[in-house]
Amino acid sequence: MTQAPSWQSLPLFEQTARWFERAHAALLGELPCRQGCSHCCVGIFPVTVLDQQVIQLGLSTLSDSHRNRIVETAAAQITDLTAAVPQLLTNRFVDHWSEQECEQVIDQCSTWPCPALESDGGCAIYQFRPLVCRSMGIPSEDDDHVNGTCAVQTSIPLIRLSKALREEEDRLAVLEADELEALRHQQGEEGEEMLLPFAFILAASSQAISA
Repeated sequence: MTQAPSWQSLPLFEQTARWFERAHAALLGELPCRQGCSHCCVGIFPVTVLDQQVIQLGLSTLSDSHRNRIVETAAAQITDLTAAVPQLLTNRFVDHWSEQECEQVIDQCSTWPCPALESDGGCAIYQFRPLVCRSMGIPSEDDDHVNGTCAVQTSIPLIRLSKALREEEDRLAVLEADELEALRHQQGEEGEEMLLPFAFILAASSQAISA
């Protein structure tokens, strides 16, 4: 009988999802993250070229009409983004933006839903969601403070994650960095991070939309 693979041998995206499950359980239900809650699915944010690969794979599993509807939403958002930020016309990557520049654009688009957000609050590509979506909701720790990550979190959990879970979180971050470096080297990408709508459009297509 073949033994099931351990979590250490699973791909990065699945490992991150399983880390969230264990971290969520360790916080004893303090988090409000539940099926149908889509607060963190509204507003744009940076995702990586790794995320783009997974998103594109997820889109390929949908019917043509469903996929086209999502892509059209992303394309419309890109049109508005490039009109407001012309530098995105020639370079979709935001790696070298200052934190202030990035936050300013994110604030301007705070009401934009993710292109994959469904009317019932579900995600059209849930099994292929970005890494940040797989870990969103777990509070971060800064010295003696535990910081909530979502406005829906009306109280900050007093329970801290174990050292082992935080060490695993750090290990996943290193693994992501290594995979990003390898992908950039393989594909000759100019950067690693782009704003969310660009991940739903292949690079050549987004240039055509911007033009």
